[in-house]
Amino acid sequence: MPTLDSKDTLFKKKSTLNCRGKLLSLDTPLVMGILNLTPDSFYPGSRLSSTEEAVERARVMLSEGADILDIGGYSTRPGAAEVSSQEEQDRLIPAIEAIVKEFPDVVISVDTFRADVAEATIKAGAAIVNDVAGGTLDDKMFETVARLQVPYILMHMRGTPQTMQSMANYSNVTIEVLDELQQQVAKFTKLGVNDIILDPGFGFAKTTEHNFELLNRLEDFRILGLPVLVGMSRKSMVYKTLGIHQTDALTGTIVVNTIALMKGANILRVHDVKETKQAVELYKKTTL
Repeated sequence: MPTLDSKDTLFKKKSTLNCRGKLLSLDTPLVMGILNLTPDSFYPGSRLSSTEEAVERARVMLSEGADILDIGGYSTRPGAAEVSSQEEQDRLIPAIEAIVKEFPDVVISVDTFRADVAEATIKAGAAIVNDVAGGTLDDKMFETVARLQVPYILMHMRGTPQTMQSMANYSNVTIEVLDELQQQVAKFTKLGVNDIILDPGFGFAKTTEHNFELLNRLEDFRILGLPVLVGMSRKSMVYKTLGIHQTDALTGTIVVNTIALMKGANILRVHDVKETKQAVELYKKTTL
């Protein structure tokens, strides 16, 4: 693997994402709003129990300036219950179809690690696949995304949502995460996929110390020449560090996301769109 202080990158830097023919520019950081169609997501404020609730939450987030909506039907918090592929699709597809019908220009990302769910939801109107397992839990994921030719968020995780926290063992978390991501990127690019976004996987097979080390060295991920997404919204690295409840973690979330912007993050995945868009607007004033 190249040294992290190399000025060269392995891949041509992407400046746009092709989302069902709609080009999203990465020249300005994007905000991805989280919609969870699950009863057990780690943050209760993000849980939605019906298609109608999903459409209304989408309406609010889009009015607040969300660039992408990320819809999930399987909670990946540590120790989350197993959900079948069919149940995941039953949660996701009606909501995606209803949101696309109501907001035809919306860009939807589907949060799944299953290839069959990814394919079904893309056919239903989603435009991006957000895979928390980075292709490690379904060996058909890469070929499916390559065939669909949609942007793919490749997140770092070890193990499964049920076992990942027992696998948070690193000698150097940044180098090892980068190396494991690079291996997956190499497999993926051979299949002809153009739009790949990296996600270091904050909180997935990582301790709090690992999370802050990755945040501190987020600039190192530029070595792969790919856009970077971060997902730290209201996670334990914020609220446990501050000794507060996750419902009070908005300020802390804005702080860590602002640090991420300053270190080159291209997409922020968040529960609180309005406040994050404000942070992005202020950040942009420092880059003029």
